[in-house]
Amino acid sequence: MPGTFRFSAGPWNIHEGADMFGPEVRSTITFAKKIELLKDLGFDGIQFHDDDSVPDYNEVSHNERIRQAKSTKKLLHDHGLVAEFVAPRLWEHPNTVDGGYTSSSARERNYAIKRSLTAIDIANELDTKLLVLWLAREGTIIRESKDSRIATEQLVEAINIMLEYDPDIKICIEPKPNEPVDHTFIPTTGHAIALGHLTIDPDRVGVNIESAHAVLAGIDPSDEMGFALAHKKLWTVHLNDQNGLKFDQDKTFASVDLRRAFNQVRILDKYNYGEQGEFIGIDVKAMRTQNLESSTKHLRNSLSIFQSLLEKVRSIDENKMNDYIESRDYEELEFYVLSHLLAT
Repeated sequence: MPGTFRFSAGPWNIHEGADMFGPEVRSTITFAKKIELLKDLGFDGIQFHDDDSVPDYNEVSHNERIRQAKSTKKLLHDHGLVAEFVAPRLWEHPNTVDGGYTSSSARERNYAIKRSLTAIDIANELDTKLLVLWLAREGTIIRESKDSRIATEQLVEAINIMLEYDPDIKICIEPKPNEPVDHTFIPTTGHAIALGHLTIDPDRVGVNIESAHAVLAGIDPSDEMGFALAHKKLWTVHLNDQNGLKFDQDKTFASVDLRRAFNQVRILDKYNYGEQGEFIGIDVKAMRTQNLESSTKHLRNSLSIFQSLLEKVRSIDENKMNDYIESRDYEELEFYVLSHLLAT
């Protein structure tokens, strides 16, 4: 039987339009309104940074953070939504200017670990057992500034502390090769899986693959997904698109490379991704040219394109493809795939 998919997005995907090259261009939409909009668009889950669910995170006590998380959980429940994961934000606070777990300062490393444990507490309040680690600044701008072996051991130590803190938490590493640093210590899915095998409980360490991050590493996203699926480590995905090896663009899914997107949908569907409750995350940004009223079309369009590509995946003649593969007539195989995508 064909599988079914659940979709998630983060409140940051409905945004004011600021980027590294310019300020905000749209008014802010309240968090409660974003939740309502995402539900109306057809999403089932919400992705959270710790301070998305606790807006005053840096100004309030631990007890108040838990109280705010409870309120967020009620808001989700009232709209028939669930939390997919929580991610500690370790790239904006002054204590994370040199990385979190791999900072050259012991005090700042302790801050990162403590904040991660609080994120686990928030995740428990939101009724999710998935913690995503985007290792944003865990890398170098100056290669000689850090020792990559020591950094790897620091990452393992931090993850071990989290695994020991909550015996039910699952940790999902989100690799990215660069930005905001030149080089990260965990740039690809293979690095993330290997890192998990160094921890005290590898069964609870998996990966989150983002399409754009794979493209930035010069890798096809579907190959990254296949690698993770073979290891049974693909616990969430962030679908978007990317125009070459540039800054992280978070473009509408399939907007740059339709065939590359087709292959991502194909491998997810072929190997029953989602049967264990995993979400399809849509991590896209609206163009700065969009006005406030049309600033969710990128999410609507990404969902629509995914569903259209899913129909293409399920209607392609696999027997015909296998015949071309067996005869190694790859020219005809390629032409068949392209013709199928072009057919209306």
